[in-house]
Amino acid sequence: MSFLNSLPENPVLMDVFRRFPDTSRPLLDYHEVLMRGPAPFSVAERELIAAYVSGVNSCDYCHGVHTVTAEVCGIEQGAIPAALADLDAAPVGDTLRPVLRYVGKLTRTPSALTPEDAEAVRAAGWDDSALHYAVMVCALFNFMNRMVEGHGISAGPDYFAESGKRLKETGYAGLNRLLDD
Repeated sequence: MSFLNSLPENPVLMDVFRRFPDTSRPLLDYHEVLMRGPAPFSVAERELIAAYVSGVNSCDYCHGVHTVTAEVCGIEQGAIPAALADLDAAPVGDTLRPVLRYVGKLTRTPSALTPEDAEAVRAAGWDDSALHYAVMVCALFNFMNRMVEGHGISAGPDYFAESGKRLKETGYAGLNRLLDD
């Protein structure tokens, strides 16, 4: 149920984007650059980070959409819920585990991050560019989680499946094109 009277009764995020295109277009452009442009992490890994952060925040909408997106892009099915339940036992790979640990801490207790947290990411083989991308994906999805929750956006598994496949096929630039429809 939307918190904005100008949105439909059961809106999805595209309804917010269509209602407010002036603020949505630049945001979607940024998503495209960060989530689909050249980066140290694959598209699937960036979607994994987005889904993980959204799960830490208990944002069911973003967690659902980006879990499906990560899986259709190549992340093992069930890896994201497993990582949220027990990161050390989750099938996410030893190089991604410290990255997820870092973005989890950045999400939960940002002022508690230490140089040792960053060093753990580097020790797993990532450089400063990768750490930067992890921070930026984390920051973007903390923003998006608050945007979704603040507007009262929700959806279910059918929508998550549809949206995840659409994101794989068209990226975020495709969402910007949908604003013209």
